[in-house]
Amino acid sequence: MTDSPLGSPLPDDADLRQAMHRVRTEVGKAVVGQDGTVTGLLIALLARGHVLLEGVPGVAKTLLVRSFSRALGLDTRRVQFTPDLMPGDVTGSLVYDARSGEFEFRAGPVFTHVLLADEINRTPPKTQAALLEAMEERQVSSDGVSRVLPDPFLVAATQNPVEHEGTYTLPEAQLDRFLLKLVVDLPGRDAEVDVLRRHAGGFDPRRLGEAGMDAVITPTEILAAQRAAASVAVADDVLGYVVDLARATRQSPSVLLGVSPRASTGLLAAAKAWAWLGGYPAITPDHVQTMLVPVWRHRIRLRPEAEIEGVSVDAVLTSVLQQTRVPL
Repeated sequence: MTDSPLGSPLPDDADLRQAMHRVRTEVGKAVVGQDGTVTGLLIALLARGHVLLEGVPGVAKTLLVRSFSRALGLDTRRVQFTPDLMPGDVTGSLVYDARSGEFEFRAGPVFTHVLLADEINRTPPKTQAALLEAMEERQVSSDGVSRVLPDPFLVAATQNPVEHEGTYTLPEAQLDRFLLKLVVDLPGRDAEVDVLRRHAGGFDPRRLGEAGMDAVITPTEILAAQRAAASVAVADDVLGYVVDLARATRQSPSVLLGVSPRASTGLLAAAKAWAWLGGYPAITPDHVQTMLVPVWRHRIRLRPEAEIEGVSVDAVLTSVLQQTRVPL
């Protein structure tokens, strides 16, 4: 145990790590077969990033985020993104108070620890962009005043595949603010049978308390875990490896726009979080390789001819990994 700035004891790294792993167990009480996605959410939380969850309707994206928030014991707000949603509906707006005769700021749902932006690609880019400042600066500016958001703060946005009717492609600037893009696949047969078994037994996804879910970590412990993950060591050779990978995406014949330096720093932060979760004092090339696809898959634009030929971003990134020299 170590002392916090306020004088109260904080758990050491091992206790914090165990608490993070217990989050997965708690989420598993409500969501079946999505262990990898839960791990991705944990990595984003530790790296102080945000997550974009993509999958067809009905694969429990919303339930996953709600369960994750409950296991963390964090305040959560949900915004259903629709074509008529306005930016102020998300961030807040000035409202005239007839009693005082003055305008006052009414905070929007973004003022929470975990913001569930449901079906974010069903609203036009103008409203999608309302989250840019909140995600990057962790504050909201209105009428010349900057208002700080709670800490920790995580945006977990869900979206349906862009080829589905009634959706909008997210702007590149918006996509770049998400640390991870996680693809939520359909469950396997055994997992789907387990889902039906739970519902047949009376499970109600609207009543998570009845599933026996408990908060297994506190906000103070989450902040301590974030600091611990950020302190994981990185060798110069690994830093060079990340840069070589980034440069390789820009030189790929299938890529029109490769990753930016922001993408490289995101990969580094995610690799640190993954290493810390595994108990490693420093990141290795393996940690970088594991996190590269989910951190970079939404930051690359393919050439039109590559898309016509059916080349996928994930396949391009896998090729980049195979062709880039790995430091010893």
